[in-house]
Amino acid sequence: MELTFWAKTSGTWINALAVLVGTTLGVLVRGRLPLQIQRTVVQGVGLTTIVIGVFMAQNVSKGGAGKIDGVILALLAMAIGGGLGEALGIESWLERFGEGLRRRVRGGGSFTEGFVSASILFCVGPMTLIGAMNNGLLGDPSLLLVKAALDGISSIALAASFGLGVGGSVLVILGYQLGLSLLAGALATWLPDPASDPRVLLATGVGGLMVIGVGLNLLEASRIRVAAFLPSLFLAPGLWTLASLLS
Repeated sequence: MELTFWAKTSGTWINALAVLVGTTLGVLVRGRLPLQIQRTVVQGVGLTTIVIGVFMAQNVSKGGAGKIDGVILALLAMAIGGGLGEALGIESWLERFGEGLRRRVRGGGSFTEGFVSASILFCVGPMTLIGAMNNGLLGDPSLLLVKAALDGISSIALAASFGLGVGGSVLVILGYQLGLSLLAGALATWLPDPASDPRVLLATGVGGLMVIGVGLNLLEASRIRVAAFLPSLFLAPGLWTLASLLS
């Protein structure tokens, strides 16, 4: 039986709604919270984000191909992907896109930072990839519903600090997750079990390294150009395939 459009994409729409509601609540309390409380809340999100990233990054050890360790493949994916991302100007493009949205809604100076941080945080991770594919293949939105709850809570804290820019990430969520769900049927022909496929595990581990970077940025411990590493997510499965052929 052919799944309906809603059955394939319901989790993504609920996820986007949760972020919008969370952003609205965060903006409402933003002016009423002392700056130190806002910073502490964001630091809490940052620390939690790093922990999530560490758990995700551990998947690189499961993404080896033959005699080539998954850590080596992850390193290659990050190095090549980061260079490619800088050459393509992905970080700058996202910043310009965020600035364009900020001008349209007259957002504050932190609009772009909120947009970029939230877009990376909400779209990079195993629940995004596997959840969207399960939703598209089986009509099962359960993973994305869990993700929606996490993203909604995080968006409150982020919006309380960065403002409306966090809500702009909904456009990225819809574009990315809807695309994954709708393409899931075609992907199933070569990726029958995404939860245990080493290509997905390697990409998840690489995503975890990026999430750690987001957490460090939220803590203001560094200024990592995380968006520049986005090509690494797509290079990781290709590098695994190449390594398995050479092994």
